[in-house]
Amino acid sequence: MLLKEIAFHIHLIMAISWIGGSVFMFVLGITLRDKKAQQEVYPHIGPIFGWFEVVALISLLISGFVLGGYYNLFELLMHPNGTTISDALTKKAILVAILTVATIIHFVIAYKTNGKKRTKIEQFLSRASSMMIFILNLFVMHYAIILRDIL
Repeated sequence: MLLKEIAFHIHLIMAISWIGGSVFMFVLGITLRDKKAQQEVYPHIGPIFGWFEVVALISLLISGFVLGGYYNLFELLMHPNGTTISDALTKKAILVAILTVATIIHFVIAYKTNGKKRTKIEQFLSRASSMMIFILNLFVMHYAIILRDIL
């Protein structure tokens, strides 16, 4: 019981941090249009934010697995039955998998090119993965709310 409570609180705090950070970086990216300002800000904020987000994602995945085990959700995930919880769980798991891949792509490019000029493909992949992370976060949060309401 205590492990479930700890896992839930870690999951909640990390989700708030993950999504809040994503929204902050999205707003920063939209509002900071001056290239010189971007070159001054991103090399400093990016690595701090990036490593924090890696820790948050790993914490989310671990606490999610703990909660999935506690609520016996893996059986339901492996054998969906068409119920609301089954559908929400399946959709959330798929979105989290895509979100994780997008995060890895974004992190690798950002880490590799921090303070350097990006190629056109690196720039495209970085921006596309960043936008995908932002949008997927909103959908993951939606399905998390559905699951929490049911559980």
